[in-house]
Amino acid sequence: MKGKKVLFLDRDGVIVNETQVDSYEKIVYIPHVFEALRRLRRESDFEFVMVSNQDGVGTPSYPYEDYRKCQDRIIETLEGEDIYFDDINVDFSLPEDNCPTRKPSSAMVDSYKSGEYELSSSYMVGDRITDMILARNIGCKGILLNEGLEIPDYLKDIVVLQSPSWLEILSFLLPSSFSYEHRRAEIKRKTNETDISIALDLDGSGKGSLCTNIGFFDHMLSQIIKHSRFDINGSVRGDYEVDEHHSVEDLAIVLALAVKSALGQKRGIERYGYEILTMDDVVATVALDFSGRSELIYDVDFKREYIGSFPTEMIKHFFKSFSDAAGMNLYIKVSDGNSHHQAEAIFKAFARAMRHAVRRIPGSDEISSTKGVL
Repeated sequence: MKGKKVLFLDRDGVIVNETQVDSYEKIVYIPHVFEALRRLRRESDFEFVMVSNQDGVGTPSYPYEDYRKCQDRIIETLEGEDIYFDDINVDFSLPEDNCPTRKPSSAMVDSYKSGEYELSSSYMVGDRITDMILARNIGCKGILLNEGLEIPDYLKDIVVLQSPSWLEILSFLLPSSFSYEHRRAEIKRKTNETDISIALDLDGSGKGSLCTNIGFFDHMLSQIIKHSRFDINGSVRGDYEVDEHHSVEDLAIVLALAVKSALGQKRGIERYGYEILTMDDVVATVALDFSGRSELIYDVDFKREYIGSFPTEMIKHFFKSFSDAAGMNLYIKVSDGNSHHQAEAIFKAFARAMRHAVRRIPGSDEISSTKGVL
């Protein structure tokens, strides 16, 4: 009879951001950690074991109560997502204390070296080389959630996966989760008026840059990246000596084609997205449907012809071009108010509505249409 398998998990840098988490404001969860751990908990036979160093808890610079309230909040949040730990091990020492319970020493988890556990089929997920050393000391394999570190030669047989993404880790540990691979696309489009290329990852974390050198428009594009949580990088060259029209229109087309390509057959996605977003004196409402059919309903009244040097009429044209190229029904409405706030609220709400619409339904590979096609 085979022994039990264990998924050893670091906390900081793996579940929450790497920092001294001594206040609620510092609890920031790693992208996709909930969906990955939830599926692993439900669909795999791993026991979950937390193994964490929390330097100097109990000292004046890190009072125990500050640690405890944040740790409790993290565990309660995970349990609310149906993620439970079978065992939690935390060392409070400092590096200079040389405690045997401090990672990468394995004293905290030596009990798992008994014959009850199949360590050769177990994994340690961490974001530091010391976590991979711990994996070696335990006798399991290592998964390094950090693509920026170089793996020493003596650990290359231990580290079976190095990735910045929990979705890739999920795909590795649970091969049946194929639908959780990153949805990426690269689109290039060159005309006599513009030369644009875009690389997009729908399952990113809101990183990247799109620069057209059209000041206010670039500010709006940064809102799309940030609030959609898509990773988007691109280059844009346009006939600025004419005006901004071709660059805005063609970027909308290329960005929309990238989203459409990354979605593929649109299997397993929510399809519909909506957001009501307030920004200071205005409220924007955006609803959209990746239906395969284009339609724009645009209920927006700007009191100014320009925001900075950017014509407000180009905002409607951007969304019309996007909805046409993406095959999207798009509804946009914003209340009266400051024109800058109106525009920014629209772009933020649009991004967040797309984020909802492309979200994958856990365990589903179906197309969200009675037609069977979108």
